[in-house]
Amino acid sequence: MAFIRADDGAGRGRFAKLTARERDLIELIAQGRDNAQIAAVLGLSEKTVRNHITSIFAKLEVENRSQAIVRAREAGFGGG
Repeated sequence: MAFIRADDGAGRGRFAKLTARERDLIELIAQGRDNAQIAAVLGLSEKTVRNHITSIFAKLEVENRSQAIVRAREAGFGGG
């Protein structure tokens, strides 16, 4: 499932490192969804969601979900 994202073409900075699936996850994270909700939307297990989130945090160089949400919203994620 592909989501419309702001800055989709450029993907500047750290967000350029994310895979398409990771960009789908960060969109949902920026919308305030929890892991169970993300798993249901994307048809994944919660364990797979956690693994993706670990990778996203490393690529965005953040330590927690709150920091990831702030960065994602600044980059235009979470609007839809």
